[in-house]
Amino acid sequence: MTPLVITGLGAVTQGVVGRAAFEGATREREVGSFRAPTLFDEARWPGARVVEATDFDPAPVLGEKGLRNIDRLTKFFLVASRNALEDAGLKRDAKWLEGADGRRAGVCASTAYGSLESMVELHRVALLESPRYLNPAKFPNTVINAALGYVSIWEDLRAVNATVCNGNCGALDSILVAESFLGTDRADVIVVGGAEAMHEALYLAFERLEAMAVDGQTFAPGDEERSKGMRLGEGSVMLTVEREEFARARGASCAVKITGFGTSFEPPSSEVMIINLSSEAIERATRLALDDAKLTPSDIDAVVSSTNGYSAYDAAEKTALASVFGAAKPRALVKRAYGETLGAGGAFALGTAYVALDRGITPAAHDSAQWPADARRLLVLATGFYGNASAVVVERG
Repeated sequence: MTPLVITGLGAVTQGVVGRAAFEGATREREVGSFRAPTLFDEARWPGARVVEATDFDPAPVLGEKGLRNIDRLTKFFLVASRNALEDAGLKRDAKWLEGADGRRAGVCASTAYGSLESMVELHRVALLESPRYLNPAKFPNTVINAALGYVSIWEDLRAVNATVCNGNCGALDSILVAESFLGTDRADVIVVGGAEAMHEALYLAFERLEAMAVDGQTFAPGDEERSKGMRLGEGSVMLTVEREEFARARGASCAVKITGFGTSFEPPSSEVMIINLSSEAIERATRLALDDAKLTPSDIDAVVSSTNGYSAYDAAEKTALASVFGAAKPRALVKRAYGETLGAGGAFALGTAYVALDRGITPAAHDSAQWPADARRLLVLATGFYGNASAVVVERG
């Protein structure tokens, strides 16, 4: 891939809105505040523990108008995208600055499940009452690429608009899609990342798969021997990526670059397998990313891990990393702090890598290995539940 520079970051999650708050969470949040859900009935799921953005209010960032029929997922995307554009010095007070042009800016990001809030609500109305009572203003939210459509409209992004749906790998995969547009001069700036919103249907799905760690059970991503399952989170991280020459011409910082990408898939051994966690796919994706960046395993200082507490999931990554690196590398355990955010997971990991390199931050959520104070090159991983895996290499410029 053509190396891309990261020039801005926006974020929304529990207790976090904007880059400064995300940097603070990266530095201080060793384990997230996992609480009983408020967005669905806790009584139906005894012991459920999740990370919710309970204090999230989009109005201070977006204003009071136009939010009434916009769902939670879209609000996450909108706030994080505006934060990222302003952090990059492209916009101020929602307006493009001199040298920036919405006709040359786009968005490419991931959500694994879209707006389940709208989908379930409209389905229940149609099933229990009548399709005649469906709210037409909310119907557009049921289309999975509607959220990024709103981002383009609100932020005046007239270049590419693409929603990547590839489960947990989607946010990292959006990097490759963005690079194809930037590399062919069809855009100058693309906002990449991901978002996911909490919903009972998500919890139900993973609870049925017996993948959840409830209250009283050990939740410890990266420790497959002790951890009893994963816990869900929600939010969004969005980053602006640009070609280096464009970023330098407008005076933006080019301190952190994405220099390598790899992705791989290993099919399940049986068609009836619902979850397929493949160490082979993780290993291949890692090696492809290193080759793309023209690096060897010894060049990587640390790994931003995809582990989420589900023992088979974490064991697949451990096996793959041992095969690639031999000796253990220090790992940032992002999902200890934010939970499993699914389609946004790769974006939270990439955002963590970015602020760690750009600000020299040691992530509070890391394993027992010593985090290198002078880290220059990080490997960021995303592991899917279906045999897929993606990896990117991020370097300090």
